[in-house]
Amino acid sequence: MKLDDASPPSESSACTLENSLSKILHGLSQASGRGHARPAVLHDLSALIEAADGDELFAGSGTRGMPEVLGQVAKALEKFAAPPQEKAEGGDGHSDVPEKATEVGLLFLKLLGKVERTAKSSPVCPAGKTGLRHLAGPVYVFAITHRLKQPWTSTRSQQVADEVLSLLLRVTECSSVAGFLCGENEDDRGRFAAVLGLLKPHLNKESWKNNPAVKHVFSWTLQQVTQPWLSQHLEKILPPSLLISDDYQTENKVLGVQCLHHIVINVPAADLLQYNRAQVLYHALFNHLYMPEHHLIQAVLLCLLDLFPVLEKALHWKGDAARATAHCHDVLQLILTHMEPEHRLLLRRTYARNLPTFVKKLGILTVRHMKRLEQVIIGYLEVYDGPEEETRLKILETLKLVMQYTWPRISCRVVVLLKALLKLICDVARDTSLTSEATKSTLLQEATDCLILLDHCSQGQVKGLLSRIVLSCEDSTVVSCIRKVQQCSAGVPE
Repeated sequence: MKLDDASPPSESSACTLENSLSKILHGLSQASGRGHARPAVLHDLSALIEAADGDELFAGSGTRGMPEVLGQVAKALEKFAAPPQEKAEGGDGHSDVPEKATEVGLLFLKLLGKVERTAKSSPVCPAGKTGLRHLAGPVYVFAITHRLKQPWTSTRSQQVADEVLSLLLRVTECSSVAGFLCGENEDDRGRFAAVLGLLKPHLNKESWKNNPAVKHVFSWTLQQVTQPWLSQHLEKILPPSLLISDDYQTENKVLGVQCLHHIVINVPAADLLQYNRAQVLYHALFNHLYMPEHHLIQAVLLCLLDLFPVLEKALHWKGDAARATAHCHDVLQLILTHMEPEHRLLLRRTYARNLPTFVKKLGILTVRHMKRLEQVIIGYLEVYDGPEEETRLKILETLKLVMQYTWPRISCRVVVLLKALLKLICDVARDTSLTSEATKSTLLQEATDCLILLDHCSQGQVKGLLSRIVLSCEDSTVVSCIRKVQQCSAGVPE
């Protein structure tokens, strides 16, 4: 018998299987348009997966090799289930996406189940692992796209996507998503680079809004990768993060800034300073401070506070240690400029929430901003901030820090600050709003602590001024606060 008269059955079968998958791949590309909620091609693929032998399905024979063809099919399935571009005129463009995602998810579960069974039945044969190498990336992108609550998901599609991710982690023998992306051991390089490669074509200036899920998949995936694995991918993750943060929509700005923040805290300073990346980040973030959106301001300030040490390190290396805090001074100056006339409560709270951190950061150098800080502190102590009183509590915390760091400059401001604090105590004592007694008590205690500290900074001047007030004051709450100040021994803070 001549061996060259006919192909061996296994090779012939693999070629037939590959041809069938190629037809399915073509069918999926045709079915990606609207109006194909349940294309027959999905049923054909489901039947093929069930009927095919695992070793043949994931074998490397054929023209291109089955694993590569399967990878292309997985990419086409992920694209088929992806949400369409959001329409400017509104309307529900995602109504058929959950149904598609559910069907595709069930197919992925079937395919991954086949991989798992093949690996168990043929532990020596690497066919399953070979096929998984091409499948893992597209399956992961699909799962992250549909597992969280979004306009294009339903409870059922979220559940299926979550099952797909769990099975993917089990089949790849990974204990977590971080392990899947970064590798579980030294020999495992992870799949973060592969996932970024799949997302890259959809994360440029022209295409990133064509699929509303891409930014969320990128952001969520990025958050799972920490140091030391992130720095080697810096050139791939920094441009998309800057692109998303530079959008006109506040939601996208916040998402982009959160990505930048994750990069700042997980990439070594030396890598951020290379090619002037840190300065690029700083200027991009600084420009966002002009946007009157409290969510954005909060995200930007948190990111800047972690970026300052990196920028300071650069100035130290250049021998310019005297200007090491220049960036922090510039940001605080802009914040105080915006705080003074600001009347929107949410923005006032956001600014006040971060002010103590800036004072701690600058320490005694806060003295450069004393005049404006004084105006902001007095102005903000006068305004009721709702039942939680977060703004006034944070301003009192700021005042205490300012007095501790810059106490030699406080004596000339004793009368102004004393009036502001006494007015606050009187307002809280007479307050009949929804503010809880616990919050009132905290406010009074903080204001009293500030008075005690002010007395220490002025070497007892406050006690002398309060001794006249206590004789004519009839409010027991106010008198109680004054008595506490009088009972404390005077002294200058160290």
